[in-house]
Amino acid sequence: MDPRLLLHSIVGVNFLLFLWEFFLTYRQKAKHDSTPKRPREVESIISEGDFVKARSYSIDHLSFSMIRMLIECGIMIAMLYGGYYSYLWSLSELTAYPIAAFLILHYLIAFIIDLPLSLYENFVIEDSHGFNKYTISFYMFDAVKKLILTTVITIPLGWGAVWLMENGGDLFFIYLWLFISVVILGMMTIYPAYIAPLFDQYSPLPDGQLKTAIEELAAKLHYPLTKIYVVDGSTRSGHSNAYMYGFWKNKRIVLYDTLLSGEEKEKVYAALGKEEPMHEDGRSKEDEKGMGVEEVVAVVAHELGHWALSHTTRQLVTAELNILLALFCFSFFHNNENLAAAFGFNGGAPPLLSLLVIMQYMMVVYNEASSLFTVFITRRMEFEADEYAAKLGFAPKLSTALIKLSKDNLTLPVNDDLYSLCRHTHPPVTERVETLKKFM
Repeated sequence: MDPRLLLHSIVGVNFLLFLWEFFLTYRQKAKHDSTPKRPREVESIISEGDFVKARSYSIDHLSFSMIRMLIECGIMIAMLYGGYYSYLWSLSELTAYPIAAFLILHYLIAFIIDLPLSLYENFVIEDSHGFNKYTISFYMFDAVKKLILTTVITIPLGWGAVWLMENGGDLFFIYLWLFISVVILGMMTIYPAYIAPLFDQYSPLPDGQLKTAIEELAAKLHYPLTKIYVVDGSTRSGHSNAYMYGFWKNKRIVLYDTLLSGEEKEKVYAALGKEEPMHEDGRSKEDEKGMGVEEVVAVVAHELGHWALSHTTRQLVTAELNILLALFCFSFFHNNENLAAAFGFNGGAPPLLSLLVIMQYMMVVYNEASSLFTVFITRRMEFEADEYAAKLGFAPKLSTALIKLSKDNLTLPVNDDLYSLCRHTHPPVTERVETLKKFM
C-alpha cells in the first residue's frame, strides 16, 4: 500500500476510535443532563442534596473529558501528518544516546501539552467540587517528580527492548514478552514499597478496634497479612480507596485516610502529624465523610475476596497473554518499510519507534477489544468479591459502605447502559447494592 494512503488509513481508524469514545461519553453526559431530579429507584442510595452535587460534578467532569478528547484527537492528527516521530528521532540521533534523548524529549513534550489540561482539571473542576487539596507549587513538584521518575525508569527499559528486538531473531517477541513480564512483576513489588511513598505518606494503622478487627478477619481467612498501612491521600485529593499488595507470605493492606471517620481518623491524623480541618464553629469539615469500623472491615472483606478467589492471579495471567498476543501481532509489522514510510521514516523505522507507533496507532482496534474484555471480566470479579464478603456476613455493612463511598466520591447512581457496560470496571452502586440484598 502507498505510504500516504496507509497513513490516511491509520489516522482514519484512530479517528473512528475517537468518535466511539466521544459517543460513549456524550451518551453518559446526555443521561445526566436529562435527569435533573433524583429518580425514585435511587432514593435509598442518595439524598436529594447529594444527588444534585453528584450530578453537577459528573456533568462538569464529562464535559471536560469531551473537550480533552477533542484536543488530544487534534494533537494526534497533527503529530501523524506533521511527521512528529521521525523529526524527533532525527534530533535525537544528533546525540550520543538517541534512545535516551528521544524518550526525554517525547516525555517532556507530552508533559508540556498535558499540563494546562491537568491544571484545569485539578484546580477548576476538582477544586470547585471539594476534591482538590493541592497547591500549585505542590502539584508542580509532584508532576515534575513523576516526569523524572517515568523517564529514568523507561530509558533502561527502552534500551533492553531494543537490544532484544535487534538480537532476538524471529522469536524476538517471545524474549520481549519475557522481559516485559519480569518488569511487570518487579514493578508490582517495587512500586508500592519504594515509588508510591515518594508521593504519599504511609503510616502503620494505629492500634485500636479497626486494626484488631482487620487482623482477626485476615487470620480467620488465613490471609498472610504482615502490615496494615494508612496512606495520606487527603493531602492531594478527597477521593477514597483501599487496596492490597504483596507476594506469597508478605501481604499488606493499604487504606486511604479519607476512608476512615471518627476516632480512627483522629488517631491516623495524629500518626501522620496532621490536623483535622475544622469549621469556624469547631465542627470537623469531614464529620459526614468516611466510614465506621464495621464498614471499613466489610470493604477489606471485599478486597480479601479478590485474593481468596485468585482474581489478581487471573488478571495477571490474562494481561500476560494479552501482551504476548499483541507482541506476536507486532512481529509481523515492525520491519514493514511502507508502514515506516507512512510515519516519515525512510528505509525502515528504528526498533523503539516501530514498537511505539505500532502499539499506539496500529493496534487501536485490538486494544479497544481487549479493554472491553477486561471491563467485562473485572465487573464479574467485583460481583464475585461482593458475594464472598456477603457470605462472611458483611452484606449489610458492605452495602452501606458502598453507598457512603459513592456519596463521598460524588458518584451519580444514574448511568447510560452502553457507557456503563463499556467503561465501568466496577458495577454501578445500584447494581451492587441490589445484588447484596439477596444475602441479607
